[in-house]
Amino acid sequence: MAFIRATGKHRGQSRARRRAGVNAAGIAGLAAVGVVGSVASPALAANDEASTVTDTGLTQAIDLGGSLAATVGDQAEAQQAEAERARAEAAAKKAAAEAKKRADEAKRKAAAEKAEREREAKEAKERAARKAEAKRAALNGYVAPVDNSYVSTGYQTGGGMWSSGSHTGIDFHAAQGTPVKSVAAGEVVEAGDGGAYGNNIVIKHKDGTYTQYGHLSSIGVSVGQSVTSGQQIALSGSTGNSSGPHLHFEARTGPDYGSDMDPVAYLRQHGVKI
Repeated sequence: MAFIRATGKHRGQSRARRRAGVNAAGIAGLAAVGVVGSVASPALAANDEASTVTDTGLTQAIDLGGSLAATVGDQAEAQQAEAERARAEAAAKKAAAEAKKRADEAKRKAAAEKAEREREAKEAKERAARKAEAKRAALNGYVAPVDNSYVSTGYQTGGGMWSSGSHTGIDFHAAQGTPVKSVAAGEVVEAGDGGAYGNNIVIKHKDGTYTQYGHLSSIGVSVGQSVTSGQQIALSGSTGNSSGPHLHFEARTGPDYGSDMDPVAYLRQHGVKI
């Protein structure tokens, strides 16, 4: 009985065909690998570019961070520099104000010292002028024999107290021990006991006139001594023929008793106010 080989889709392939199929498959596989490789190569390249872009972006981000830090640092340095400049400016202003204050104080002190020197110079000049005037007055001027006094008994007043029947001088009110001054410059011609006048002094002046000072408690000059106008020569008292402390004052044309003249007129003639 003859058998006929059935044919159909389930029939196995011959070796040749199987080998050819394998070879075809291998070729196809290689082709596929080549295709895949070809396709994969651009993909890998793309991946590399993406990686490069990513790396570049990260690098840019890092660079931006560094720039920001640098900017913040610069701002901090600028602020610190501004603060230091402000402090330096404030210190300079303070120093200038203190220097001005010291200068103003020095100027005020110099002005005060100048004013004081001028005042002292003025006072010294005034003292010199007064001294010169006093010197002229001592040589030529006249003063009252007792300061801040008045005439208590006038010239030629009558009464039994005087041997001549009238008062040959004037009496100045003066308590015991009141300073008595020479009315003008001159020379002492008598100093001692004058009888009824008690302790007395007689002075001859440059114009040839004389003055007498009586009833003194003490005498401070001696005969022959030169005196100046206003010089203290004695102290008032109540010696001799006296009823109480006072100064008996006479103006005379000569040194002796009896040459008397009006003492008030005499003093007024020489500028003394009585």
